Amino acid sequence: MTFALAILLAVLQEPQLPTPQPPVLVVTGNSEVLAIPDEAIVRLGIVRQSPVAETAQEQANAVAREILNAIAKVGVPSKDIQTARLVLSPVYNSRGPDQRIVSYNATNTVSIRLDNLGIVGNVIDAGLKAGANELEGVQFRLRNELPSREQALKQAVQEAQGKALAMADALRVNLAQVLEAAEGGVSVVPRLQSYTAAASVASPTPTPVSPGEIEIRATVTIRYRIVPKP
Repeated sequence: MTFALAILLAVLQEPQLPTPQPPVLVVTGNSEVLAIPDEAIVRLGIVRQSPVAETAQEQANAVAREILNAIAKVGVPSKDIQTARLVLSPVYNSRGPDQRIVSYNATNTVSIRLDNLGIVGNVIDAGLKAGANELEGVQFRLRNELPSREQALKQAVQEAQGKALAMADALRVNLAQVLEAAEGGVSVVPRLQSYTAAASVASPTPTPVSPGEIEIRATVTIRYRIVPKP
C-alpha cells in the first residue's frame, strides 16, 4: 500500500462531523375570527313504544309525516328536509337470566336545513306541536367556511411575524429568511349554542333562538433563519 493511499483511507475512515445547522428562530401564531352563521340544522325526533314492533314503527312513521307537513307549512322546501335516522330496538323487562322482550321502541329523526335563521324557532315549535318528542339541538354553521378560514390563517401568520420581529430585536439578530411554515390546524366551532335540549311536549311559549357567532381558530408555526446584526 502506498503512503498516499494509506493517508486517503485514514481520512475516509475518520468520523464525519455533522454539518453545523444555521441558527433558527421558531414562533407560533394564533388567531380567532368571528363570523355570523348563515345556516342552521335542526334535528327533531319521534320515539314511540308498542308491544308489537310493526305498530311502534307505524306510529312513529305517522307522526313523522305530520311533522313533515307542519314544517312545510312554515316555508321549508322539501329538498331541505331529510330523514336522518330510523331505529327499531327491543325493550327488555330486565337484565337478569329471565330477560325477555316486552316492547319495541321506534325512533324516527328528521334533519331540517334552514337558510332563513329567522324561522328556526318556528320550525322547532311546529315540529313539537305535530308530535315530535325529541329535540336533538340546533347547529349553526357557515355555508362557505373558506373565506373565514383564510382570514384566520392570515391573522395567525401576522401574529407569528410580529412575535418573530420582537424576539429578533431582543436577541439582537436579523430575520434572514423563512425556512418553514406549517399550519397547525384550523377549527370552526360555534361560539354560542343557542338551543340544545330534549323536549317531551311543545311549550305554549315560542322557542327563542339566537344564532350567536361562530369562531374560527387557526394556528401556524414559522421557522426563520437568523443572522447577527451587522
